[in-house]
Amino acid sequence: MKGLVTPVDLIELSRVDYVYPDGTRALTDIGLSVGAGERVAVLGPNGAGKSTLFQLFNGLLPPTRGTVAIKGRPIEKAYLKEVRRMIGMVFQDPDDQLFSATVRQEISYGLLNLGLSGERMEEVIAWALEVVGLSSFENKSPFHLSGGEKKRVALASVLAMKPQVLVLDEPTGALDPIGTAKIIALLNCINRELGITLVFATHDVDCVPLMADKVYVMDKGRIVVSGSTQEVFSRKDLIRAHNLRLPRVAHLAELMERDGGCRFPTTPLTIGQAKRMFLEQLAGSKK
Repeated sequence: MKGLVTPVDLIELSRVDYVYPDGTRALTDIGLSVGAGERVAVLGPNGAGKSTLFQLFNGLLPPTRGTVAIKGRPIEKAYLKEVRRMIGMVFQDPDDQLFSATVRQEISYGLLNLGLSGERMEEVIAWALEVVGLSSFENKSPFHLSGGEKKRVALASVLAMKPQVLVLDEPTGALDPIGTAKIIALLNCINRELGITLVFATHDVDCVPLMADKVYVMDKGRIVVSGSTQEVFSRKDLIRAHNLRLPRVAHLAELMERDGGCRFPTTPLTIGQAKRMFLEQLAGSKK
């Protein structure tokens, strides 16, 4: 129909290879798309190519073959500055990202590079700290904070740049259970309330159903399966074949089906889903 405009993915990779200068092949024939507002998880064992993939998103690495496009435009030198503002990267270890004497200085660094100063810069710093729940931390040293607080400061420094996409490497890595729950809630709030797209790599498969709508599974530099979270974790043999496991709730349901006589319409992936299905099983057994 005339007048209709086809939506453009924020990130799209088409037939992408990447070979390091020493000849090591890291990525082969990667096809991937990330739409506005999506929450996308990238899973895979160590050495699968996840970190290399993420460095392609904002032009830190150029593809050896294929196309990396941001909002429909292939990344090229003239587009790099705009791309790096749209795609915010948060590292696995916040100590690799933090370098300033105070939290305020940490957040102001990127803003100064954007030409912000004075009252406007102070407003953005205050906003970013409020979003991550660290409003009273402006004058603290980031190096004296807990691991979870450091992650929040690193996140605030990226959020201050007003990115359209947050790319996070192991966002729950090295956090205790409470810290993990808090960062998951924070990232979901950022996605929901600010409309920022999330792309993250993780080994913590239990967190994936809580914060992803779409999953890509990588192994040996290739994408071996992709789809909705439910679709991907329903392929149990394939997940295990690539040195991953099911979320623990899904594994429990699998055992209950095998040994307990339960039958579930779909594999539950979260405690809430499992509770609902178990209650339905109990209600059905009483009829």
